[in-house]
Amino acid sequence: MSVMATSTNVSEKTQGRAKRFIGGVVEGFYGRPWTMEQRTELFKREQKWDLNTYLYAPKDDYKHRMYWRDLYSSEEAVQLIALITAARQHNIDFIYAISPGLDITFSNPKEVAALKRKLDQVRDFGCCSFSLLFDDIEADMCPADKQAFSSFAHAQVAITNEVYQHLREPETFLFCPTDYCAAFCTPNVSQSSYLRTVGDELLPGIDVLWTGPKVVSHKISVESIEEVSSILKRAPVIWDNIHANDYDPQRIFMGPYKDRPTELIPKLRGVLTNPNCEFYPNFVAIHTLATWCKASPDGATRDVEMGDEEQDPCYSPHKALMLALTDWLEEFMSTDQPTACLKKESSEEEPMQTDLGEHSYVPGPGENPLYTAEPLTLDDLKLLSDLFYLPYEYGSTAKTMLHELNWLKSHSQAAAVDTDQTAEWRSRARQFDDMCEAVVRMFNRLSNAPNRRILYDLYNYICDIKSGVHLAQAYVKSLGGLGKPSAQLMGADPEPWGFRGGLSGEFQRMLPGHGNRDLFKHPPKTAVYCIRPYCAEDKMDLQRIFTNMQQERRIMTDAPLISDLLSTGEIPPSPQCALVLEDDMGPCGYMLALMDAKAAAASVQDTRDRAFEDFPSLITGQVLPRVTDPSPAKRMIAQLLSTIKSCGSKGVFCELRHSDRRMLDFYTKSNSFQPIKMDGLPPDVIAMGTGL
Repeated sequence: MSVMATSTNVSEKTQGRAKRFIGGVVEGFYGRPWTMEQRTELFKREQKWDLNTYLYAPKDDYKHRMYWRDLYSSEEAVQLIALITAARQHNIDFIYAISPGLDITFSNPKEVAALKRKLDQVRDFGCCSFSLLFDDIEADMCPADKQAFSSFAHAQVAITNEVYQHLREPETFLFCPTDYCAAFCTPNVSQSSYLRTVGDELLPGIDVLWTGPKVVSHKISVESIEEVSSILKRAPVIWDNIHANDYDPQRIFMGPYKDRPTELIPKLRGVLTNPNCEFYPNFVAIHTLATWCKASPDGATRDVEMGDEEQDPCYSPHKALMLALTDWLEEFMSTDQPTACLKKESSEEEPMQTDLGEHSYVPGPGENPLYTAEPLTLDDLKLLSDLFYLPYEYGSTAKTMLHELNWLKSHSQAAAVDTDQTAEWRSRARQFDDMCEAVVRMFNRLSNAPNRRILYDLYNYICDIKSGVHLAQAYVKSLGGLGKPSAQLMGADPEPWGFRGGLSGEFQRMLPGHGNRDLFKHPPKTAVYCIRPYCAEDKMDLQRIFTNMQQERRIMTDAPLISDLLSTGEIPPSPQCALVLEDDMGPCGYMLALMDAKAAAASVQDTRDRAFEDFPSLITGQVLPRVTDPSPAKRMIAQLLSTIKSCGSKGVFCELRHSDRRMLDFYTKSNSFQPIKMDGLPPDVIAMGTGL
């Protein structure tokens, strides 16, 4: 497909001739570069999908960036020549990029000569297209350059123009500015003196790379491209990092190319995707970009037909994704045994058979059946894409799982005491469990797919998400009292897979960030609680909390308990045995204790009960429903038990009504409190105690 690039200045060399739209892939990430075999496979894919360009710019290729002055050895030359030749055979424009900006002295003629010599060598390899990159470098000039050039932009443009003319003005020559996105421009795009210098002084035959509003742009609008084009005086080539993952080794992106309207196509010189570091999972990123490139508003042939529901009448990200996943499924199911193929081609003889006289193994009666791997499905790949979608967006299934987990967590306490909510909670818990099981099945099917090369690139990611989903699944089961796995995962001494992310995860959990706000418009903040000693002014607040909880649970107080009298203030707590819990809204809970409960019990129950000998002290408390985290209550109890023990008490008991399901569940799950027999209690009350 050819699209005329809009530009206010066009060199005499290109006047009257339309340049083809640049569409393809830039290998421009940090990390292990792709292999020569993978790059050749990329050329085949690009040709098949009607893309036309490959930009060679791997950041960690020594002679591309760090040792840019060094010429290629004879062995390296053979590889590059083969790569350039392979690109030409598949009608792919091979653009060689070099990044001298780390340490070049722009004003030194020897440095400029070294740059020309390096590019001359690559040109002798058969390369016809080039790029100079000045991204991700410090913007300060050395003293010699400050004397020779009026600005950093002036220095870059001067050397770029000189190299471009030295190479006899190749038809494709790309320049990457240091300010390559709107976020880097000071004070903004339209007032950037750096971009204005580039637009005014860079020769018109040189194209400029641009990543959009940010380094990794969520959306790229027509208006933003028109703004930068007017400053640069040419249509930019988008270096698109939407699928790049070199900034986070725990993420990979397999969602479709999206949030770039097809109205952009006539306003751009081209688009190059800088995708994931892992080669094989880039199938979706490159495939959907190719579909987008064919969706020009000029009426070109498209891969998919759009429906009326699409926001972009020329391109549907969902349909492009399904088209890519359908093709990718075929590749997953292809046998990947290059060694065996080489052996077969090397000889016409049949391979040696050592078991010609034996039949395939058949299990006998009562023996284990043979393992049969379930085949990978299109739904599995759709789920995979949903779980690893895009930097600013989760796929539909991932969004649903996060939403359901949040709902189940926040409504678990209410469901425990409200029968109407219990049924809904359990139904949604089962649905969440089904979604978790689907992830596990997807993992198993991927693990058994014939094409092992794709699996090995994906394995760390799918193993990590399966483990994370398993933790969430176990947590939900524990909330519903349906399983024990969470005791292993979330206990005091868990296995290492019970806490994800290592040191990096620890740092992240301690910081106040809350993600990219896709799931929650206003993300839930981590609640901050204050535990402080009780004072006389707190009496009314504690009465209010106690009364509210009694009314909410429809608890009748015809037969008051010791703990009721303690909560209402009729019996004062023992010194240093009363704590108040506060959040942003004020007091939200309390824990009170009596060192000698026997004396206080005289008016309400039989004090001759032998239980008072083993458990002489009493503890009681309540926490409002808005406190969903059990940790503050646990800390208050631990602090009171320590105080009571230090005062010489043998044990502590608490009184719990059956209708107070929340506190009953809290103490039941405690490792220390156990049911005890205590005479004189009402039928709806049980006592639980712990020794000290």
